[in-house]
Amino acid sequence: MAKDLSTKPWHGIDRKEIPWFPTVDEAKCIGCELCYVSCGREVFEFDDTKNKAVVERPFNCMVGCSTCATICPSGAISFPPRELISKIEREHKILKIVRQEAARKKSKKALEEARELAEKTLLSVVTSVELEVTRHLAERQVFPQLHEVIKNEPCDILYITVETPTLKGCWEEKAPSYARFRLVSTEYADIAPYLARVKEVLKRNDVVVISEK
Repeated sequence: MAKDLSTKPWHGIDRKEIPWFPTVDEAKCIGCELCYVSCGREVFEFDDTKNKAVVERPFNCMVGCSTCATICPSGAISFPPRELISKIEREHKILKIVRQEAARKKSKKALEEARELAEKTLLSVVTSVELEVTRHLAERQVFPQLHEVIKNEPCDILYITVETPTLKGCWEEKAPSYARFRLVSTEYADIAPYLARVKEVLKRNDVVVISEK
């Protein structure tokens, strides 16, 4: 179904109050169908019985557009004089309306650009890091030390798992334990500063980081 653009105002003016649309001179029309195919606003239909272009939806035409007349090889398409548009612009104070529309468009564009920048920034920010570590964790009270480092910061350590061979092995034989945990920002901020402090605690206690992801 062809679209109906006649109900869409032109800068606040009822489109049907603006007599801007093409006229086809049947005597000159050679039936090339160039206007019918080229007009994206579906102003034209084509009469196969006459082999002529027909202006079927005049008020679908964009005010001020005359592309079809420009490309018509036989000069069969004409438009009202451009002074008509100038007269309408003056009478309806179009430039004032356009400035308001331009301000809204610029504001919308600025918001979209800000949103795109925020999304890109968020993608580049690491908000969560999972660490796998090993060495003497329990007997050196590593997790209480980590708690002291993060307790007043906008981050937390989640999903903690600790594996140790035996309880006696940890304290008596100094057998290493294994732990996995996740350092997460609670404010969707970059976790790097807090990760550095966590690593300082680990290093101070001779804990080895097996993996970081």
